[in-house]
Amino acid sequence: MKIAVIGGTGLIGSQVVEILNASGHEAVPHSPSTGLDLLSGQGLPQALEGADVVVNLTNSPTFDDASPAFFQKTMDTLLAAAEAAGVGHAVILSIVGVDQVPDLAYYRAKVLQEDILKAGPVPYSIVRATQFFEFIDAVLSWTSDENTVRLPATPVQPIAAADVARAVADVSAGAPLRGVREVAGPEVFTLDELGRITLAARGDQRAVVTDDGAGMFAAVPGDVLVAKDDAVVAGTTYRDWLAR
Repeated sequence: MKIAVIGGTGLIGSQVVEILNASGHEAVPHSPSTGLDLLSGQGLPQALEGADVVVNLTNSPTFDDASPAFFQKTMDTLLAAAEAAGVGHAVILSIVGVDQVPDLAYYRAKVLQEDILKAGPVPYSIVRATQFFEFIDAVLSWTSDENTVRLPATPVQPIAAADVARAVADVSAGAPLRGVREVAGPEVFTLDELGRITLAARGDQRAVVTDDGAGMFAAVPGDVLVAKDDAVVAGTTYRDWLAR
């Protein structure tokens, strides 16, 4: 099976390509570094030529009010080209609980991306993942200074990027779901608890202060970022990942 992986040189995409190729598929990475511009469509017909599946792992360059326009343009461009090329399956990566956080512009933009895919001409699958282990340090940095890290007690169920890549690869190699598959890590933490675990593992002496108004995740209601009971639960724990 030939699979075009748009965003195939990034954190998730590069691992998806490796997994698919190791499984006997022909997965080809495409990105600006390979000459593909998804906004303009430059290089897209060539990228999709002969492809059975297209996996779109590109991301908006910003997380603000400009992100909906990015997803609108790139999805319209991709789906038109995929239909013209006869691609039979389109896959995107989204976020668990994304449709339940209307106060975040980026989450609204990802919902728009999902809706465009669902209404489009190509059979589709959506993989929704929880927050990546690899992004936790960035989350801590948003609301930190030399003495403290302020974090809300938002429940999260983080996952290793490698486990997300495996889930995306599995879905991409299968029949279109025409729906959503959720994937999550094996443990639920509050974000402030996760911060304390992370700082302790790094030997960082700063204190974590629970502040339910701090940072982007303060806008998240309840436990909507925790996966539902039918989610695929990955095996890598956060402490094991930190220890590596």
